[in-house]
Amino acid sequence: MSRTALRICPLCEATCGLTLTVEGTRVTGARGDRDDVFSKGFICPKGAAFGAVDGDPDRLRTPLVRRDGELREATWEEAFDAVAAGIRTVVDRHGANSVGVVLGNPNVHTMAGALYPPVLLAGLGTRSVFTASTVDQMPKHVSSGLLYGDANAIPVPDLDRTDHLLLIGANPLESNGSLCTAPDFPGKLRALKARGGTLTVIDPRRTRTAKLADRHIAVRPGSDALLLAAMAHVLFEEGRVDTGELAPHLEGVEELRAAMGDFTPEAVAGTCDVDADTIRTLARELAAAPTAAVYGRIGSCTVPHGTLASWLVDVLNILTGNLDRPGGALFPQAATDRTPRPAGPSHGFALGRWHSRVSRHPEAKGELPLSALAEEIDTATEEGEPIRALVAVAANPVLSAPDGDRLDKALGSLDFMVSVDPYLNETSRHAHVVLPPPPPSQSPHHDFAFNTLAVRNQVRYTRPAVPLEPGRMAETEILARLVLAATGMHGADPSAVDDLVIGQTLGKAVKEAHSPVHGREPHELAALLEGETGPERRLDMMLRLGPYGDGFGVRPDGLSLARLLAHPHGIDLGPLESRLPQPLKTRSGKVELLPRPIADDLPRLREALSHRAEGLVLVGRRHLRSNNSWMHNVPALTGGSNRCTLHIHPEDAERLGLKDGSPVRIKGAGGEVVTEAEVTDGVRPGVVSLPHGWGHDRPGTRLGHAAKNPGVNVNQLLDGSLLDPLSGNAVLNGVPVKLAAAATL
Repeated sequence: MSRTALRICPLCEATCGLTLTVEGTRVTGARGDRDDVFSKGFICPKGAAFGAVDGDPDRLRTPLVRRDGELREATWEEAFDAVAAGIRTVVDRHGANSVGVVLGNPNVHTMAGALYPPVLLAGLGTRSVFTASTVDQMPKHVSSGLLYGDANAIPVPDLDRTDHLLLIGANPLESNGSLCTAPDFPGKLRALKARGGTLTVIDPRRTRTAKLADRHIAVRPGSDALLLAAMAHVLFEEGRVDTGELAPHLEGVEELRAAMGDFTPEAVAGTCDVDADTIRTLARELAAAPTAAVYGRIGSCTVPHGTLASWLVDVLNILTGNLDRPGGALFPQAATDRTPRPAGPSHGFALGRWHSRVSRHPEAKGELPLSALAEEIDTATEEGEPIRALVAVAANPVLSAPDGDRLDKALGSLDFMVSVDPYLNETSRHAHVVLPPPPPSQSPHHDFAFNTLAVRNQVRYTRPAVPLEPGRMAETEILARLVLAATGMHGADPSAVDDLVIGQTLGKAVKEAHSPVHGREPHELAALLEGETGPERRLDMMLRLGPYGDGFGVRPDGLSLARLLAHPHGIDLGPLESRLPQPLKTRSGKVELLPRPIADDLPRLREALSHRAEGLVLVGRRHLRSNNSWMHNVPALTGGSNRCTLHIHPEDAERLGLKDGSPVRIKGAGGEVVTEAEVTDGVRPGVVSLPHGWGHDRPGTRLGHAAKNPGVNVNQLLDGSLLDPLSGNAVLNGVPVKLAAAATL
């Protein structure tokens, strides 16, 4: 007997609602939920393959503990005993910073990954924190922190109402959007064009998104910030700056004008490979549009000037008056955001509060560069202990960080490592303990992170579609027990973690004058919380304290878990609205257009005007049926065009004697790989493209399907030395490489 169940898809940032077909305890089908208030029935190939992802036979079902050098199945009790002994021994002998924590991209796709890692980090007290953000979006966090005082205050394009959309380094027809949560992003772009709007795409590849564009600019990789700076220069030079209602909230407009003085279209044209007239046209069209939004993503983040490019995206929105207005770029308001504080000066955002031990990289947003993880393990200095123990949660840095070979060796030297992962993959194979979470169908879901980036305010929650399988442990309980084991409270009831957070949160809320529960008793409020589990009680608390919440009875029509459960397809909270100055947390209480760290980095950008890289440069690419390294073990999501090949332009292929399908050797600063050449005019001359997340050929993994077509690890071409200095983000695009024909694959 089959039945249906609702589930929010956790496989990319679009967060589409799904209707699952379930037979017994097995998901046998997935289709879009037509009644979902946000996605309205849209589904992509990843969502359609939810059952295959969920039921992958290579998923681990029980914990693994290393005994006599071999990972063997163990009980949960044995596994957490080993975690407590391994981590606490290292902490007691070498200090908290000798324990590193690596958080992977999938953390933000689960409730557990949002709720418990912050508690783990606070409890451990370590500064050795690394996440996938520094091989992805950290420049956007840093630029937002410097502009607005809050690294998580990221404006998103108002896709449903804008008249003009300029995308740089983004390919949402493949990625489904990133730092911009938008189910059916492709449909929204087509709707933009259907209503007479304009789509401009700046990308060195002629992507599916670029093919849809009214104008495609094939910029030279790595020159994004120069192109955007030249557009800002034109706006000032031609008197096209019109900040409109933003003006009272801005600081530093004239200083910004002076800072853009050297970046004329003529000065940047040669480096960008975009002629000056085209640059002026881009700026004029942006300024002339009734409403417009500039949106930049990973292609503009993972470059030498990633933070400057991210900053300039917002600068262009500000100079044209399109920040914080309908049809422009607006700040979403998630249902679980903190109670909005009154507008006014705040604490601001700081960089470099501490530094990495070996290369002295400054922290950003509490993190060190993932590129530095290997050296922090394998290099001794006088600045403190190296990392001797590692906690990896949903992370596979052997494939996602530069120079995976070095990191692979470094992980093998650790005194202790615990990995929370459903697979024995290229990273978790080194662990002393592996704690496998259950399949997504057996977990609840609410998007804490992605709702703060959504193009429409809404709230949704789905309970597990399938009961927890016997012998499994809920991911929330796994991480709660990990917190207890790692922080010296091993053996305590895991509910103690949730109770601690609830007590601390309510204790702060009752002291805040702007809070709806100001002056009330925390224990009385805690007694009012509803939910079947600790995580549900925490969700209920966040909803009730949030901007749409009932304030624990203060606003009868407000949100609570009970009300949300009564709306299984979600609750629409309306289109994005203008919110300034409330989101600002700068010391001035205004948008600080030219913060000191940005100003100090501009000379480096000026130097780039005279440094045009010769030879071939490498860029990455995304595929609709992939999300980094997660899904290469699912047959339904591999094959066809989703292959690890090197895209190369016909002119470059002919010059190098390469033919379509022939083996090609690629050499970079970090090493070399051999893969198949795919000759295509989808990349501009001088640029080659290799996808991220492949390289499933290391021994000791249990990824049967992925191992049959392993591909190569593009990050092995990098030595980890190239970073954006402000954010610590790895430079993954615009990297010089050399090619040669290879004898065999």
